[in-house]
Amino acid sequence: MVEANYRGGPRPGAGRKSGSGPYGEPTCPLRIPVSQVEVVRAYLERRQVFRPAFGDRCPRPLYSSKVRAGFPSPADDHLDRQLDLNEHLIRRPEATFFVYAQGDSMIGEGIHDGDLLIVDRAEAPVHGKIVIAIVNGEFTVKKLAIRGQQVFLESGNPDYAPIPIKEEAGLEVWGVVTNVIHKV
Repeated sequence: MVEANYRGGPRPGAGRKSGSGPYGEPTCPLRIPVSQVEVVRAYLERRQVFRPAFGDRCPRPLYSSKVRAGFPSPADDHLDRQLDLNEHLIRRPEATFFVYAQGDSMIGEGIHDGDLLIVDRAEAPVHGKIVIAIVNGEFTVKKLAIRGQQVFLESGNPDYAPIPIKEEAGLEVWGVVTNVIHKV
């Protein structure tokens, strides 16, 4: 009797099943220059990039009355319905991730140091959108600006010059910022 020798190539039933990872969706490889692997790992660990647990809903009371700039006194008769911020802030859960902002380069766009950014990977990165991108091997949050054939990443702070993106350098946009959660 001759035994089959399976070395390399696909084997029926082998490997991880599609969508069985921690995110419940298929994954894809991301090509990073070898010299930048540790930079990306360190950044992800430092910034605590994480995805929401969409199975865990957290609806909270939403009152139908508006709040004036005074002391509100909500009563149960003003309770309109339950509001789940996942439904309100996230359009495509399967394509959404969170990341914390660092620094003051986007302060003019309402993004402060330590703010939580909600990022949609499926939204098109077009002129005027705030994006999460990789520039020179580092993640950054900037406004995408397209003037003719030239692409720039602009800050929201006049202390920082626009970053011109050369065609040979390439631009990798990880997603479009759709919402900012800012602590007061």
